[in-house]
Amino acid sequence: MEASGPFEARYLAFLETITQLRPRLHRYCSRMTGSVMDGEDVVQNSLFEAYRKLGQYDDNLPLAPWLFRIAHNRCIDFLRRRGVRVEAETTAMSPDFVMPAEPPVLGVGRAVEQLVINLPPMERACVLLKDIFDYTLEEIAELVSSTVGGVKAALNRGRVKLAASSEPVTSRREVSPELSRLLHLYVDGFNKRDWEGLRKLISADARLRVADRFAGTIDESPYFGNYERQTVPWRLAVAEVDGELAVVALRQYGGDWRPHSVARLQVIDRHIAHIVDYAHCPWVLSAAASVVVAQPS
Repeated sequence: MEASGPFEARYLAFLETITQLRPRLHRYCSRMTGSVMDGEDVVQNSLFEAYRKLGQYDDNLPLAPWLFRIAHNRCIDFLRRRGVRVEAETTAMSPDFVMPAEPPVLGVGRAVEQLVINLPPMERACVLLKDIFDYTLEEIAELVSSTVGGVKAALNRGRVKLAASSEPVTSRREVSPELSRLLHLYVDGFNKRDWEGLRKLISADARLRVADRFAGTIDESPYFGNYERQTVPWRLAVAEVDGELAVVALRQYGGDWRPHSVARLQVIDRHIAHIVDYAHCPWVLSAAASVVVAQPS
């Protein structure tokens, strides 16, 4: 018990911290990756990594910056895998870039958050951490494995670029006609509660992940039954969430149907092969800049 005592206290502190920090971590990762769904996937991977490393954590340090640093590193890994060039903090400014004598001071809030996706990752991280999350230069340098000078340079470059930006570039992903077709069939089957018909659209070995609840094959889960047993009025719809085609669950409030949660589906060989449902992570959809629901066919 003596050996487990310190870890038990550390684990309880970990749980308490992530309960409070989770939406902020998601907000950061979403702006770094450019997708509220990718952002949540990165957060979940980060928290799993943090849990595995909890035994190595120094109890004398605050947990939140440690978790942010893990999440930041996972964001950079994600961007590298996606083929985005990541700038080092020592990268020299291009010859035609002239820093104003008085770098602009940006406003804060969602407008800045939506614009940062246009910045290179280092500048993006520094602007988010300073102007949105209010970290000090020293804390940011620690989080992004840089120096205070490197952070200042990246922050100033990012602010200048943002000040010159009028509006964010809409990132619309190329939509596969097959994905669009299957999503509409999936939504139609779900709304009719045609579970047998839905299974014909889904691969026999299709994987399901209900964030924070379940991971395995669809056949091993009570997924369809859980939706059928819901007592609040609901229906599904195809929607573009920050430019990505997805499925949203709508709930009825008075006479209005409003987006409540989102799910991402992957299609392989003309069948749905993977579903990730974020129904238990309400911060995911609320962080989206744009949710455009398709009209029922």
